[in-house]
Amino acid sequence: MPLSARLKQGTSAQHSRLDKRIMTLSPFADRQRFSRFVRMQVRLHAVTENLYNSSELQSLLPSLAKGDRLAKVLADSQDLGVSEVELAQDIFAAKAVPKASKLGALGWVYTQEGSSMGGAILFKIAKEKLGLSEEFGARHLAGHAEGRARYWRKVTGDLDAIQLDDIQMQEVIAGAIDAFNFVYQSVDELYKDLDSKTAC
Repeated sequence: MPLSARLKQGTSAQHSRLDKRIMTLSPFADRQRFSRFVRMQVRLHAVTENLYNSSELQSLLPSLAKGDRLAKVLADSQDLGVSEVELAQDIFAAKAVPKASKLGALGWVYTQEGSSMGGAILFKIAKEKLGLSEEFGARHLAGHAEGRARYWRKVTGDLDAIQLDDIQMQEVIAGAIDAFNFVYQSVDELYKDLDSKTAC
């Protein structure tokens, strides 16, 4: 089974758990709630920034250099009024994450790039419900210049071309699970003071 398929299968429970958790918090109910979602993205992208700029990982995933979206996420957070203190908290949370191994890092990248594929629906909701766009507040949700599907095929194609044994594949999957768990924890922390029952 190709690595990308193993990753999808091996993280399906974490993926489903995270999606359900985020939706219960109604992140698109208003811009305040959406700003928490963007702060979660800041944390994730701050963790993976060095991975996207790693020459070692770029040699395994040639398309990687085109995928870093931290600057866009930071611009969106500024649009939405996230304070410097809050951003500092998010960067601190990201820096507290233990450095992933080379194989574990592939799992983190898979998780982040997979989230961008699902961004098409989220981008549409952000535009329709919150009045955001690829130029204000929702830059990081906009599609890749090459097109979402085409870029995703490049990423998964690069992953599947890497020759790994079963133990090494499990290390990649463990990295992806770590990424999902980090995002889940971040969501809980960022929304803990907002009552999801009152969201519309």
